Amino acid sequence: MKYEQLTKEQFEELHEEFAKFLATQKIDAKMWQEIKADKPQMAEEEMNIFSDLVWEKVLQTAQYLEHFSKNTLNLFRCNAEDIQRIVVKSNKENFDFLNKEDFSWFLDNSKDASIEYFKGQKPYTKVRNEEIFDLIQKGSVVSKGDLFEAVFKIINN
Repeated sequence: MKYEQLTKEQFEELHEEFAKFLATQKIDAKMWQEIKADKPQMAEEEMNIFSDLVWEKVLQTAQYLEHFSKNTLNLFRCNAEDIQRIVVKSNKENFDFLNKEDFSWFLDNSKDASIEYFKGQKPYTKVRNEEIFDLIQKGSVVSKGDLFEAVFKIINN
């Protein structure tokens, strides 16, 4: 398995797509129940293959990632050949990016002296999708990139 198996909740959410995937393997609902009961290893393998296909599609289309922590915000733009990173650090006492009010304050006061910005860019050291998956495993989430682009404008003006 290249990535990780989808969770039970993810499989439930993607049940129609999984059924279509099984159909491409010439496995109908009745046969799937039999496979799960009689050949659990085969069922596991089908689930792993489907999971990798889903992850591959998600990772291929991912262009932006965000990772929030108490004092730091990590924003990523995942280009074809490299990844750009913006780190936003708050030096404000008792500040927490995970707190809605503090995050709103940051949006309204992005030029405040207590906010520091760092940016960098590096080529991928592994296959692009594997690096993005690693970031997701470490807590990043795929985003539309609005925050990255807004902060990018702030630090480049």
